[in-house]
Amino acid sequence: MLKRRGALLSTAALSLALGLGFGPVSAEPLSDAIALAYQTNPTLQAQRAQQRALDETFVQARTALRPTVDATASVTYQRDDAPDFAGVDLNDDGDFDDMFEQPPNSNITEAEVGSVGLSLSQTLYSGGRISHGIRAARSAVLRGRENLRDIEQQVLSNVIQAYMDVRRDIEILRIRSENIGVLQRQLEEASARFEVGEITRTDVAQAEARLAQARSDLSNAQAQLTLSRAAYAATVGQTPTDLEPPPPLPNLPSEFEQALDTALEFNPNLGAAVFNQDVAEANVARARAAYRPSVSLSSTYGSSDDLDGFDLTQQNSLNARVGVSVPLFTGGLNRSQVAEALEQANAAQAQVEGARRDVLRSVSSAYAQVTSSTAQLEASREQVRAARIAAEGVRQEAQVGLRTTLDVLNQELELRNAEVNLASAERNQYVAQALLLAAMGRLSGRDLAVDAPIYDPSANFDRVRNRGGLPWDPVVEAIDRIGAPPVRETPDQPDAPVDAALKPSEIVRTAPQ
Repeated sequence: MLKRRGALLSTAALSLALGLGFGPVSAEPLSDAIALAYQTNPTLQAQRAQQRALDETFVQARTALRPTVDATASVTYQRDDAPDFAGVDLNDDGDFDDMFEQPPNSNITEAEVGSVGLSLSQTLYSGGRISHGIRAARSAVLRGRENLRDIEQQVLSNVIQAYMDVRRDIEILRIRSENIGVLQRQLEEASARFEVGEITRTDVAQAEARLAQARSDLSNAQAQLTLSRAAYAATVGQTPTDLEPPPPLPNLPSEFEQALDTALEFNPNLGAAVFNQDVAEANVARARAAYRPSVSLSSTYGSSDDLDGFDLTQQNSLNARVGVSVPLFTGGLNRSQVAEALEQANAAQAQVEGARRDVLRSVSSAYAQVTSSTAQLEASREQVRAARIAAEGVRQEAQVGLRTTLDVLNQELELRNAEVNLASAERNQYVAQALLLAAMGRLSGRDLAVDAPIYDPSANFDRVRNRGGLPWDPVVEAIDRIGAPPVRETPDQPDAPVDAALKPSEIVRTAPQ
């Protein structure tokens, strides 16, 4: 534990040193940061593990199609202690009074019996409870994949935001550092001109005040950069070094309608709501199937004998039974369970509509942010261009006595503020674009982490889905569907294969019969 803690502290110290500029640095592209987070982020890794656990629920649901076989073994000790009234005299009257005056003889028998056996049970028909349970498990797996996509988008959004935050803060720190040098020269020039009587002591004090403020701004910029680096390290998994300019994001829409149509097709929250509704509808049908009869086959084979000279070939027995069970009265349990499932299905249907409205809201907000940030970026660039020209002009005019020291200082301040605003605008536009892609459901590691191995949740499912399967599984499932309660058809019921591409709009168009 101490060695591990020491290693962690050494790694943290090295990361801090690199983050503060002590040591070698190398350019790091955004794709590398995304690839590293895509493979190592603990939140994403945990969600993938949860999805693999969810895959097992589908395997468990299909086990109801298969027989269960149990082996039993037991040893029974039995003792009988019965009174023996042989030889007891009765009264002349023929009653049993003397029986209680003379103790009866004891007749004790003991036996030790061992038994072994095998039992088999196979459900042949459950009225649809098994088949609807399998459908609910399948839709739950698909819902889990959509939730995994949502977590992936959140992680990638955080990586992009952390990456752009560090780039912005590095640029702001550079601006603040340059401002220190410019104001230092301004103070030196003001002091020299004051010595020769060209300006007053007030001009020198103004330059000193601006320099003090600039140093305070530099300290704040350094602190903010440290915070951004820490957030980056927590999200990506390593401390940032020299970050390259980010590449253009793919799949950006040109119009709002295009963004909304894409979101209605790919948004993971909407997809999860759609699959959740199908889970609820399958549970309704499964609850109604409790009114249907069930048919099962059971068989036992065993042997028993006295432990003294135990012989498996003695007293063998074989029993086979086909049973039909029809529920006649459950005290209102079945009716209550159906009512509960129906209300849960109603809630799931309302959640689908709520998810659609959230998609509209999130896409509208994100698209507006992109539009606004793009306009702000263009304005900031124009502001920086004009401020640089104005600052150079004011400096030249001050040299010939047309401008005061305060005019120069104010124009320098305006230029630095414009440059800071430009750095923030560049960050804001890129982050807004990433959030728009996330709202559309198109922010994925497949598109952004080009060189990273892509995690495919269907690979684990394909590996485990048929675990323990038997040749007659499809036959039992087909029989179980006969006469089963139908799943209530709604425009939002998915009927896609469990390994299909997750596109809610396609699922909506293929309601099951």
